[in-house]
Amino acid sequence: MLTKILLVVLVLLIIGIIVLFFLGKKAQKKQEEQQVQLDAMKQTMSMLIIDKKRLPIKQSGLPQMVIDQTPKLMRRSKLPIVKAKIGPKIMTLVADEAIFDLIPVKKEIKADVSGIYIVGVRGLRGSLTPPAKKKGWFKRMKEKAASAQK
Repeated sequence: MLTKILLVVLVLLIIGIIVLFFLGKKAQKKQEEQQVQLDAMKQTMSMLIIDKKRLPIKQSGLPQMVIDQTPKLMRRSKLPIVKAKIGPKIMTLVADEAIFDLIPVKKEIKADVSGIYIVGVRGLRGSLTPPAKKKGWFKRMKEKAASAQK
């Protein structure tokens, strides 16, 4: 009896893994196609960064058409939003998660923009330095203990 139950659970797990494998492959192909489109449309622009925050899409200040086109599951998640002055206009843009920390506030940069999406940044005067990573609680306590021993 127990072996039958274990066998059924094992078969269900194998089926689940196979389904996840094919769904992952499909999502990866879709993401690659979107990346090709982003690369084809990107332009380099000079901009002054006014502000950057992680905000829910409803509070981001993006056009209503963009908010309506986002999937329902994405509407609750926070997006990396950047307010920038491009020429005479102040625009709200969405930054790529990988480069969001590199974007300096109140400085001028050259950015690769595809629609309302920032895909790359370079410093206008010099290189951009990523901010120092915060130390974890455990590391801070270890340093305090080491300094207390001295």
